[in-house]
Amino acid sequence: MATTRVSDLETPSVLIDLDKMERNIATMQARCDELGINFRPHIKTHKIPDIARRQIEAGAVGIACQKVSEAEVFVDAGFRDIQIPYNIVGERKTRRLAALAQRADVTVTVDSQAVVDGIADAAQEAGVTISMMVELVSLGERTGTTPAAALELARHIEATDNLRFAGLMIYPSDAAIRPRLQETLALLADAGIAAETVSGGGSGASRDAHMIPELTELRVGTSIFWDWNCVTADYTSFDKCAMRVLATVVSANEPGRVILDSGSKAIHSETNNGQYGYIIEYPDARLHKVNEEHGYVDCSACPNPPKVGEIVHIIPVHTCVVTNLHNQLYGVRGDTIEESWDVAARGMVW
Repeated sequence: MATTRVSDLETPSVLIDLDKMERNIATMQARCDELGINFRPHIKTHKIPDIARRQIEAGAVGIACQKVSEAEVFVDAGFRDIQIPYNIVGERKTRRLAALAQRADVTVTVDSQAVVDGIADAAQEAGVTISMMVELVSLGERTGTTPAAALELARHIEATDNLRFAGLMIYPSDAAIRPRLQETLALLADAGIAAETVSGGGSGASRDAHMIPELTELRVGTSIFWDWNCVTADYTSFDKCAMRVLATVVSANEPGRVILDSGSKAIHSETNNGQYGYIIEYPDARLHKVNEEHGYVDCSACPNPPKVGEIVHIIPVHTCVVTNLHNQLYGVRGDTIEESWDVAARGMVW
């Protein structure tokens, strides 16, 4: 694209600091290399094939996608090692999954026999083999199953045509889950079943990974951009946050209060300590409320509050949801736009 300045963009727009993003890619890959495990970036954070290619070029072994439709976008873009760490349920989805497996090496995650059998039916109909990891339930108690149930699922997968047992998956892979993982691995070993992959994940997964030596790979998405939630969790610092939303002050008619043109449709409605984003230029300001198109800022603690027409940069609470709200992300160095990426997998949530 022709050289363009950030000042030429309309607001709200999403900027990615390329220097920070590149350092984040290198840092996560170096951490996994230090641990002697594979890195598999979760692309749900950026949803952009070009960025995923940069992660592969840095050393990643493949990618993780959260849904079948998201994986389809990346297979169409040429990616061939795809993990979907999600229970794929429903005949339409499982048929599409099997179609993907005709074009790429696809691994899915399961936590029940019902999920296994539904995928098996589609794989057998399509004449493909699909690899499966069994998910252990973590302390977060989302999806997943117990060690004993994981053993039975592994046996069932190995006994079913067109399926291959690939190992175990955990989310999040906090150090406290290690005893449960060790128990499961021992059960599998006693049954003569090999778990070639033990996949950990979560924004802070790299911090605890050295305390779980059984891990063979990490799935992390947010680390490429980082966000306010990750700063609060002490996974990173504001100076490493590569994403920010460019916003304009559109109203400032009362002392101590201004309105931005960036509401829930631009920065989402997740909060961090009651705030919807961190305003870089005004760290004492509180972005405390959003409507669809308006951001309400309490700037009573700011010595010189912003004025109408002023442009500010917001570090979002959660990067992944912001990406899915926008058609483009802009890669910048200083005030120069070097990249304009279409969010290729935007809205691919099924």
